[in-house]
Amino acid sequence: MPRDFFQFKQFAIRQDCCAMKVGTDGVLLGAWVNVGAAPAPQRLLDVGCGTGLVAIMLAQRAPLAQVDAVEIDELAYRQAIQNAADSGWKSRLHFFHRDFSELAQRSDVRYDLIASNPPYFRRSLLSPNEKRNAARHANELTHEDLISGSIRLLAAQGRLAVVLPYVEGNVFIALAAKAGLHCIRKLNVSTKKGKPVKRLLLELSQERKALSEQNLYIESNLPSSYTDEYKELTKDFYLKF
Repeated sequence: MPRDFFQFKQFAIRQDCCAMKVGTDGVLLGAWVNVGAAPAPQRLLDVGCGTGLVAIMLAQRAPLAQVDAVEIDELAYRQAIQNAADSGWKSRLHFFHRDFSELAQRSDVRYDLIASNPPYFRRSLLSPNEKRNAARHANELTHEDLISGSIRLLAAQGRLAVVLPYVEGNVFIALAAKAGLHCIRKLNVSTKKGKPVKRLLLELSQERKALSEQNLYIESNLPSSYTDEYKELTKDFYLKF
């Protein structure tokens, strides 16, 4: 059973009210997103923030940035606010309880960076847990909605970053390219060297640039050990590193 909270080095995430708990996907996204790109992002948005994990990680990594987050589920929204209030960056974190598409239509704010650990199961069987369905299945927030909403909200040089399973990630790249968002940075994530790619971390831009592509292996070949690359990426967050 997942714990009701997850302790990181500089903050804790309470998660008893959220359908989706702290997981590797969110931690990877929050640690990998390029907050040091020139020009440095000043306004960031986390779409479908859940517990607030990625938003809080971004606030830690980008000490001069304002970080907004949007979450449609009321209990998750309230828990994200609590987690932010207990962190050291509450003054730079702001949360919206609303539908992302509605926010995209009505907001006049433009973001330098939008990050999302979005729903990803498409046309698959639903579980009896409606909140978990909404968090994991692309029925409430479709990938097309995420792409079109991001295009409306991104600044001219803004970027969208997402984490998705391998198949869904490649479909997302094609959908985004059709809409005018081009993949400029890509991380292929496998559990171990020689194993299939399980996750894609993608960064997309309205500007066409040469693709920067890398591989990340989480575990080494030694029992219960992690690769140096994975440790380096997540060392500012996980207690064990």
